[in-house]
Amino acid sequence: MTDVETLRRILKENHTVAVVGLSAKWYRPSYFAAKYLLDHGYRVIPVNPGEEEILGQRCYPSLEAVPERVDVVDIFRRPADVPPIVESAIAIEARVVWMQIGVIHEAAAARAREAGLQVVMDRCMKIEYARLFGGLGFVGVNTGIISARRSQYLPY
Repeated sequence: MTDVETLRRILKENHTVAVVGLSAKWYRPSYFAAKYLLDHGYRVIPVNPGEEEILGQRCYPSLEAVPERVDVVDIFRRPADVPPIVESAIAIEARVVWMQIGVIHEAAAARAREAGLQVVMDRCMKIEYARLFGGLGFVGVNTGIISARRSQYLPY
């Protein structure tokens, strides 16, 4: 469990975020969270080998291909996919590994901590930013926009 002061410090001090698994589909949680971070002054770097550009930002096939310093590696992938992403985060000397809501991998988290990275697990950067710095009431969490369920109204 990450305490409030640590979350606040991470969000204040780290502004370049590589979002691994960022989707180009506007209705996906990764897209919604990345757009929110962009709108709040963060540098968002999409990492998705299947895309060229997302949210007006050049997309990279891997963390190692990103040509600039990355502070936070924000993971929107299945827990089984996390260990190699953590190894890449260590290799590029990221400061923080952030696993989104529902993404929990204790062994990978321990490996990241051993390498000196801070770890946040099972939390959303967008929600934590809104909760800790205001704005939660304006965008809401229970809007139905972010959900693990597939909408009956969207054809996907």
